[in-house]
Amino acid sequence: MDFALTPEQELFRRTLRDFVAKEITPVAREWEESGRHPAEIIDGMRSLGLFGLTVPERYGGLDVDMVSFALTFEEISRGWMGIAGILGSHSLACLLIARHGSEEQRLRWLPGMASGACRSGIALTEPDAGTDLQGIRTTARRDGDGYVVRGAKTWITNARSAGMLPVLVKTDPAARPAHRGMSLLLVDTASEGFTVTRDLPKLGYRGTETCELLLEDVRVPADCLLGGVEGRGMQQALSALETGRINVAARSVGIAQAALDEALSYTGRRQAFGRPVHDFQAVQLRLADLATRLQAARLLVYWAASRADGGARADAESGMAKLFASETAVTAALDAMRLHGGYGYSKEFVVERLYRDAALMSIGEGTNDILRTVIARRLTSGETRIG
Repeated sequence: MDFALTPEQELFRRTLRDFVAKEITPVAREWEESGRHPAEIIDGMRSLGLFGLTVPERYGGLDVDMVSFALTFEEISRGWMGIAGILGSHSLACLLIARHGSEEQRLRWLPGMASGACRSGIALTEPDAGTDLQGIRTTARRDGDGYVVRGAKTWITNARSAGMLPVLVKTDPAARPAHRGMSLLLVDTASEGFTVTRDLPKLGYRGTETCELLLEDVRVPADCLLGGVEGRGMQQALSALETGRINVAARSVGIAQAALDEALSYTGRRQAFGRPVHDFQAVQLRLADLATRLQAARLLVYWAASRADGGARADAESGMAKLFASETAVTAALDAMRLHGGYGYSKEFVVERLYRDAALMSIGEGTNDILRTVIARRLTSGETRIG
């Protein structure tokens, strides 16, 4: 059993860490507060090839292992979690096409997506269907050589910047169970009837847009049906969400690491009663707990990523990692705020942003209570064994 990164993974992490230190951390507070579009950071990520994380090399991508995938989101989130969101949904869209798309679909979309010339996301959630994806109302009616799509989507990351979005639809609304009538269509966002209706106001997770979409009789060619066969959309989406949970878990580790970094820095320079406050036992206890939970979360994330790299089903493992790491991020951000005292509530200090960003981690890519049921079902069925 080896808990060390490979030399290639270490080099990859150093490259990411240098990029974040130079290009993201110095501007994160100002740009996050002002709502400035991070165009220069996006260009930098394109130059590093990060938009091709999950794209096979033959289509121009990096095709990184899942541990390196996790490292990407951990390191970027350590600087600014909102920026990691730009890559997160895009990487899932790439993964969907690489795993389930036809060769024509791969050749059409993946090279541009790998370079970042074509950005994407994934349009699953609707105003009345989040956790219960089988409850979506967006339909795709077959009409001649294509489909006519009608419906609405919400909480869609990268919506304004996307050139194409995989959209979950019902191609057979009467199917029972409902998932048998669900499909994914690769929708060109320039299509007539496709409208981004608004940007959602958010507590945190800034730096990337999160939008509502309206699809009013959008015509989509039949060759844009992912994989070319109807009724497989739910399974295709769930296979991507397993990787998405590793992504969110790794972002959570990045937030928690930043919280520890800020807490150590502040308590080391803040003086009280003539000495640094980190000399006080109550502060030391909180720092020790924060660091221990952080490292446990990191190891869970790398374990889940390693399981995925081995080709094994990893829904329980990724669920455990996302559950524990996201709860750790929330706790770490709050503890760091407490260790800053009154200053922790000020926008002049990083921990205020970490606290706002951490809240999303326990909701995104499946709420933590839903993941608890996923884990429990795998355990009670005997498909996952612990110990």
